[in-house]
Amino acid sequence: MLNENTFSLIKTITFRGVNCYLIKTKEGYILVDTGFSNQRIKIENALDNAGVQLGNLKLILLTHGDFDHSGNCAYLREKYQSKIAMHKDDLGMVEHGDLFYSRESRNIFIRILIKIVLPLFRMNLKKNDQFTPDIYLEEGDDLSEYGFSAKVVHLPGHSKGSIGFHTMENNLFIGDLLENNVKKGPVKCSLIDNSVDLDASIDKLKTLSLKTVYPGHGNPFLVEDFIKNFR
Repeated sequence: MLNENTFSLIKTITFRGVNCYLIKTKEGYILVDTGFSNQRIKIENALDNAGVQLGNLKLILLTHGDFDHSGNCAYLREKYQSKIAMHKDDLGMVEHGDLFYSRESRNIFIRILIKIVLPLFRMNLKKNDQFTPDIYLEEGDDLSEYGFSAKVVHLPGHSKGSIGFHTMENNLFIGDLLENNVKKGPVKCSLIDNSVDLDASIDKLKTLSLKTVYPGHGNPFLVEDFIKNFR
């Protein structure tokens, strides 16, 4: 059975298939990812109901720059007087609201289609939601100074700046490197920017003695379940 209490994960907030994880620390709260901006009221209510107040959301950890994970960063930072931390390689995505800013894909038709479709459904990172982070995280950075016993793991492949948060209990918040597909179980992400980087990141997972993986999409899963699928 998965045990979320070993590292004080108090709430998984899921809207439109995107997971945000609220973590309780001695200093306050930490939020991993923030969801779509068009789900703001629901996510905001979930945080308020969990006890998040002005000044006690100490850190917003961003696994990568995609709008479905970064959509509420700027708003929540202002509301709760928090700080945003992410990897510098996805900076352009959140500063310019461009899904492909630091990605290698050069398919002009896909770019144009996304630029047209996403605003229609209010799913892009609008001008008011674009931001510059307060903290840049890199491989091996220790988050214990924020009350979270975890280290940063750089996991490029889905995007250049994708990172995970490896806890002292060997659990991993992984962003979109892997996802838990309802029909297939744990699999590689559906949007791959660089397949070589992605496979190298997966190989890195095998060195971490992991237990439970907390993905950006789908339910948490045991790492051996993914390894079985991957083989």
